[in-house]
Parts: sequence; structure tokens; C-alpha cells
Amino acid sequence: MPKRIPSIDQCLEFHDQFEMLDNIRAHSFVVARVAESLVEGLYRADKNEGPLPDKEEVIAGALLHDIAKTLCIKTDCRHAEIGRQICFELGYPEISEIVAEHVVLKEFTADLYTQGIFGAKEMVFYADKRVRHDQVVSLADRLEYILERYGDNNPNKEHLIRQNFTQTLDFERYLFNFLDFLPEEITNYISPRQFSTAQ
Repeated sequence: MPKRIPSIDQCLEFHDQFEMLDNIRAHSFVVARVAESLVEGLYRADKNEGPLPDKEEVIAGALLHDIAKTLCIKTDCRHAEIGRQICFELGYPEISEIVAEHVVLKEFTADLYTQGIFGAKEMVFYADKRVRHDQVVSLADRLEYILERYGDNNPNKEHLIRQNFTQTLDFERYLFNFLDFLPEEITNYISPRQFSTAQ
């Protein structure tokens, strides 16, 4: 059965339906542009040994990765879990799994990454880690922000956050082995596409 992937217009309608705050929309647009540039880079470099992620699926997953954020700001829920549920109920099971894993990957499959095999969920996971608000930043800068915003001066929380970012750094090394640019050059490759109006 083919995957159901919402169009950009549908994603923007969902932003309205779930009352996504403007700053979260802006963040989602930049994450989508970063994720798109990564997929385009994989296609352009053509170094991988397996299937490449579907660009439309990556863009939709990125646009919807924070679909539950506004709700969870109000109710203190886990936005990745609730976002997964929302996307599943909307009829997009593949997108729901991308949303579920945009904070932490359930499986870190290094044996696939060494072959250049990356799924849509990995593209969105990594792209999200490179965007603070609506600005592309390094992983180190993003880690500093996450620790300050979500660490709560709690050593256990801070340990988990650092552990996740160590894995993200490992992932970055795998990913950029298959791209034709460096992590610090990513802004040079981001599409000027704007998602506030459908293309």
C-alpha cells in the first residue's frame, strides 16, 4: 500500500486547525527547508548504497513535527507523543512515526548509516537539532539552548539531553560522509522556498 503523505497545503491547513503559534510555524518552516536541503544533497552526491529518503515525506514530516507543540505548551504534555497520535488519527501513519521520533530516535542503526541509508525520520530528527527558533545553528549552540530551556538544572535530565546530542553528533558524522558539503556550510544549500504559501 502506498504511503499517505499530506501536501504542503494540507500541512499548512493542519497548522491552522491545531492553532500552531507563529513562532512554532516559523521554526517548522526552517526545519523543513534544512531537511529538504539534506535530502537534495544526498541525491546530488549519490554516494549511498541503498534507497534515499522521499523528499515529500521528509518535508511533510518536518512541517508537522511540532503539530502538538501549542497544545502541549498549554497542557504540559509530551508533544512528540501527542503529535504522533494526531498524525495517526489524521490518516498519516508514516508521518506519525517521523513526528514520534523527532526528539529521540528509537533505533540508532549505525550499520545502515555507514552505507548512507537514512530514513525520513532521521532527516527530520537531525534538521530539528540544527534549528533554534527560526535560525540554523550548530549542534553545540542547539545543545546549549536545550539544556537551558529543558534541563531544569536537573542532573538526570541534563544527562539524557547530552546523551541524545552525543548520538546526534555521531549521526552528523555518518550523514555528512554522504553529502557534498560540511555541517557548517548547510545554510549555503538551503532552498529559498517559503512554506507560508504553498509552492
